[in-house]
Amino acid sequence: MSAADERQPALLIVIASTRPGRVGLPVGRWFEDRARAHGGFRVSVADLAELRLPLVDEPNHPRLRKYTKPHTHKWSEIVEAADAFAFVMPEYNYSFTAPLKNAIDYLHQEWQYKPVGLVSYGGVSAGTRAAAALRIPLTAIKAYPLAEAVSIPFVAQFIDDDGVLQSNETMDKSADVLLDELVRVSGALAALRDRGAGG
Repeated sequence: MSAADERQPALLIVIASTRPGRVGLPVGRWFEDRARAHGGFRVSVADLAELRLPLVDEPNHPRLRKYTKPHTHKWSEIVEAADAFAFVMPEYNYSFTAPLKNAIDYLHQEWQYKPVGLVSYGGVSAGTRAAAALRIPLTAIKAYPLAEAVSIPFVAQFIDDDGVLQSNETMDKSADVLLDELVRVSGALAALRDRGAGG
């Protein structure tokens, strides 16, 4: 990694669906490719299906950062290393997935003063009700959900026979706008992160 790359902010893309046959994987791979082509971030991906976090099993409040489980320490390191996030998320019953909420609730300070972009997908609503619902817990942990978003309606029509998402111009443009804003807001919040987030 070059010195220039190391100075770039780090974007963590979180794939929030864990069910077999999920659409989240091709959507996440498309957004990852878009983020790498954008060039504004060092990009990494956390797939909640692979992480397999159990329901929160820590005895202490996460703001204390007194973690006792190896999976919590691992998740904390992943989230701490990021300067910005993109959550690739479906809508279940008008809301976000339980694995995503669980992953958020494991930690506290690691999320603070970092922007979050929401990449939602679904049927006619394009996952927008889930995205709207998620803004409340994000603000509670002092993360900053952005107004800019990617919303993909009737997502199944964009998945080809090989399981690859074939995006259109609107999706590509909205992804680029979101990435631009993630870079901008991450930079603006850097001073607060550098001072250390108070619990």
